[in-house]
Parts: sequence; C-alpha cells; structure tokens
Amino acid sequence: MSAVRTTRTVLAAALVAGLTATALATPALAAAPAPAKAKQDHTATQQALRAAVDAGVPGAVAQARDGKRSWTGTAGVRKGDDRYRVGSITKTFVATVLLQLQAEGRIDLDDPVEKWLPGVVQGNGHDGRKITVRQLLNHTSGVYSVTSDAGFQEKVFGPGFLEHRYDRWTPRQLVGIAMTHAPDFAPGTSWNYSNTNYVLAGMVIEKVTGRPYGKAVENRIIKPLKLRATSVPGTDVRMPKPSSPAYSKLYTDPNAQVHDVSKLSPTLAYAAGEMISDSNDLQTFYRALLKGKLLPKAELREMTTTIPISPELPGAGYGLGLMKQKLSCGKEVWGHGGGIHGSSSDAQVTRDGSHSISLNFNADWTGDSLPVLEAEFCGVVPKK
Repeated sequence: MSAVRTTRTVLAAALVAGLTATALATPALAAAPAPAKAKQDHTATQQALRAAVDAGVPGAVAQARDGKRSWTGTAGVRKGDDRYRVGSITKTFVATVLLQLQAEGRIDLDDPVEKWLPGVVQGNGHDGRKITVRQLLNHTSGVYSVTSDAGFQEKVFGPGFLEHRYDRWTPRQLVGIAMTHAPDFAPGTSWNYSNTNYVLAGMVIEKVTGRPYGKAVENRIIKPLKLRATSVPGTDVRMPKPSSPAYSKLYTDPNAQVHDVSKLSPTLAYAAGEMISDSNDLQTFYRALLKGKLLPKAELREMTTTIPISPELPGAGYGLGLMKQKLSCGKEVWGHGGGIHGSSSDAQVTRDGSHSISLNFNADWTGDSLPVLEAEFCGVVPKK
C-alpha cells in the first residue's frame, strides 16, 4: 500500500487514482516486451529479476513451479525464502472465504451489503441497500476507494507515514473516510478498483462468522494448506523472519531519500491488503485454488467469471478477488498482484494450476512484474 511509484499502465491508473501501481494493486498489465524468445527454462526469468535490480530495485525474489519441478531465483539483496507483505493478494484469500461461506449456505453473495452491515455504507450517495456482496468482490459496487482520499494518502503513503506508521485504524474508520466522498458510479454499472470494497468484505466475514476475518483465513486456508510462512498480522507491526528490509521513498521525487518501511501498522490495509507470505506459500495457495481444492465447482465458476476492466486491455478481466490476463505468447494466467509500503508482489498460475510463479520486489518506486511473467510463461528475454 505504498504511494510513491508512478503508474505505468492503464489498469494501474484505474486502480488508485493519484497513487502508485503498488498500492494494494492488481497484477501489472501493460504492452508486452518484444518477443525475443529464450529456451523454455528459467534463464529468462532470472534475467528479468536481474534487470529489475539493475533498474533500481534493491532486491527481487521469484519462485516458479512447472508440473512437479520447482525453481527459485533471487537478485540483489534478497533470499529465496524471504517473507514479505503481499498487499492486495490478500483480496483473493478474502474472496475465497466468502465463497466458502456461500457454499455452506451461510451467506448469499447477492445479499445486499446492508443486510450484513446495517448503516455502514451510507452517505454522499452511497447506499448499502443497493450494493451486493458480489459487487464488492468484483469491484462493480461504485464504492469510493479510501486510498484515493488525499488526506489518507498524505498520512499513510506520503511523508506523514514516518509519524503515523504505527497508528491503528479500525475498518469503520477506513470506510468512514470513503463515505465522505461520492460513489464512483451507480452499483453494477461500471468497474473500478476500490480498496474499500475489501475492507467491507472483511467486515462481512466477521459479521457472518462472529470472529475476526483473519481467523477465518487461518482456519479455512492457511492451516489446511500448511502455509507456514503465511499470516494475517492484525496489529503486529513486525515482519517475521526470514525477511529482507522493505524500502520506500515516500515521495514521487525519484531522488528522494530511501526509508526502511518494514515495520508498519497492518491496520491501514486490513482485509484489502495486510497479509504476509512467501513465494512458496503463494504458489501453493493459487495452485490449490485453481485446481478446485478450496472451493466447490459452482463457487470456483463464480470466482472465475470475470468483468472486463478496460477496452484497452481486451485480454484482462476481474472475477471475485481473482484476475485473468493474456500474455504476449497467448498464454492466459490467473492470480493477483499487490503492493504495500516497500513491497510489490505478483502471483500467477495457469488455469489448470500446473505452471505458476510468485515474485516480490522490496521497493515501491520502481520495478515491474510483467517482464518476469513474460519471461517465465513465454520465455521472453528482457530488453537491455
């Protein structure tokens, strides 16, 4: 949820107006690199990590699996088993829990938000009676994104971060900020990425289960899949080991001072992007999800039913906490990306769950995951 790297793509601009591509964002989507193909091993992927470090990223790590084979690559100041903050990748975990609850008959995703959170979504044209839980998950609710609020940006992403990095935010506070603005559009009439949607989704889980949403994530996903590096930190500001420092400039100025932003209050992101994981666990999660190990067929079908996000990106679509995109070689991959202060991550897998990659850069002002994806799935060698 960092706020200093300039957006490079049409999608990223739609995600968090005025913020960066890493701020609780989705996967990088942009014009593909020139298709100079390498052998279908991980040589090109390693070169892409090295290129990111050469371009200014302090450290990069990626792990890929193709069938039963696994490969780990690093560049710069990183270790292969580093844990990192995954930002908006949290959204896929949250959506999975809500789909599980629907499969159990405890909620219907077409329920109005007002049913579960009475009086929470109201003000300046917002009306929880007209917004469904499903619309929260696929970003068609029109609810204003808290991360687009100028005051929130200044305090959380800008120079105010150094003073407020340990402040505790409640979900109601985050939603309250969003409610001071008008909606982006009438519910169901368009698409726009809003972090407030997933703050509300986390609140709905808590209302349905009677427990913190993080406990549902732990009991339903983390423990069954034995994701030992994955956690929902709640109010814990520390990073578990092993991990490398997370770096941010906190300014749009490329010459600004670099700060170690590893410690922060995860409450500033809550269910929109607070989780911590590593590249091995993220692949295990997405592969299990796409192979149907976490959801019944009907719910997985709902999750992978996508909404077009931009006429300029015809191969991309957003489902329920899950995005698809088509790469330069025609391969279609599914997953999510995410950023938070000093950390930019991406996790992608083919629809059959057989080929996957998860990666992280420990910076938020530079670095693009797309060349790494193109290298791994298409063998495209990064431009020099």
